[in-house]
Amino acid sequence: LNPWDVMLCVSGTAIACENALVVAIICYSPALRTPMFVLVGSLATADLLAGLGLILNFVFQYVIRSETVSLLTVGFLVASFAASVSSLLAITVDRYLSLYNALTYYSERTVLCIHTMLAGAWGVSLCLGLLPVLGWNCLHDRTACSVVRPLTKSNVTLLSASFFLIFLIMLHLYIEICKIVCRHAHHIALQQHFLTASHYVTTKKGVSTLAIILGTFGASWLPFAIYCVVGDPDYPSVYTYATLLPATYNSMINPIIYAYRNQEIQRSMWVLFCGCFQAKVSFHSRSPSDV
Repeated sequence: LNPWDVMLCVSGTAIACENALVVAIICYSPALRTPMFVLVGSLATADLLAGLGLILNFVFQYVIRSETVSLLTVGFLVASFAASVSSLLAITVDRYLSLYNALTYYSERTVLCIHTMLAGAWGVSLCLGLLPVLGWNCLHDRTACSVVRPLTKSNVTLLSASFFLIFLIMLHLYIEICKIVCRHAHHIALQQHFLTASHYVTTKKGVSTLAIILGTFGASWLPFAIYCVVGDPDYPSVYTYATLLPATYNSMINPIIYAYRNQEIQRSMWVLFCGCFQAKVSFHSRSPSDV
């Protein structure tokens, strides 16, 4: 057994378990039907499928060796991770809209916008996952292979370019969110005619959280995306594994950042596991714009 394959399988198992719990909580709780939780559910579903894909890839690699199965599992992984990254972008757009259009955020138009974004994200992800299955692979031309077999160099270049574009859009939106948060904190301070330490603490905490979110996303995916562009298929496979494994950690961290920190989900977890809720424990719902 290749120890790297074992680590990817273990990572996939952890990812699947974490995100399956999030999906179960959102499906179990009727109260979690707001646009924000729909987006979190989409992200958890995509990461759950990615985790299952890593497990299936390991099983089929060592139990059922078939080119057709290999294409299917790789296509499944591409579609799942693409949906995960696209869902992260949708969450970023939602957070920006909840601040920029705070007065009209809870309208039916927002719900339609969210559903349209998700439909587009999953549709594009499915198309990207189908490309290797429909013939965009290097099974019959080894010279066209990339560092991720059986994907071609042009295929991984397209995927990497899409990631860079999404990363730049998220970076721009988070910078705009930081500006709005700082401006709101300043306006509140002016209305109270003085600047308190709490305003600085709140603003700093919000900006720090945004930096952690974007930093985690970039640190997980950027090394793999860059290596897919500059790497050569003749390089040792350990380089591919060493950059791919951290990329999977993003799907492991996503539930912690976007789900388990939310107090509504914490309350639903309490109800789900304990079958009761202690009324003396106070939970305060976070708004969609909370970062």
